[in-house]
Amino acid sequence: MVLLENDTFLTELTKLFQKSRNTGTVTLTMKRYDGRIKPKPRKGNQPEPSEFKCLVRASLGNKKLSTVISQRDVNKFQMAYCNLLKGNMDGLKKRDKKTGKSKVKATQ
Repeated sequence: MVLLENDTFLTELTKLFQKSRNTGTVTLTMKRYDGRIKPKPRKGNQPEPSEFKCLVRASLGNKKLSTVISQRDVNKFQMAYCNLLKGNMDGLKKRDKKTGKSKVKATQ
C-alpha cells in the first residue's frame, strides 16, 4: 500500500479509473483515522486524539493507493474528488431492462 499526498492520490486515482475502463473494478473505501499506526491497548484509558482524520483507500487489482486527509483539507479534497468522480462516471454500463409478466400488453 502506498501512502500519497492528497493531490498525488487524486492524480493516481484518475489513472486507475482510466485503466479500469477495459477490465477491472476500482474499489474505494473511506474511514475515520486517528493517526495511530499500532492498535490501541485494551487496558488503560488512552486520551482521544485532538483531531480525527480521514483515511481513503483505492485499489484496482494489485495496485493499491491511500491518503490521509486532515480536517482543514476535507472541503478542498471533497470538491476535487467529486469532480474526479463526475468525470469518470461516463464509462458505466447501462442496466439491462428485463421484460416481465407485469408489463401490460397493448391491445389491438
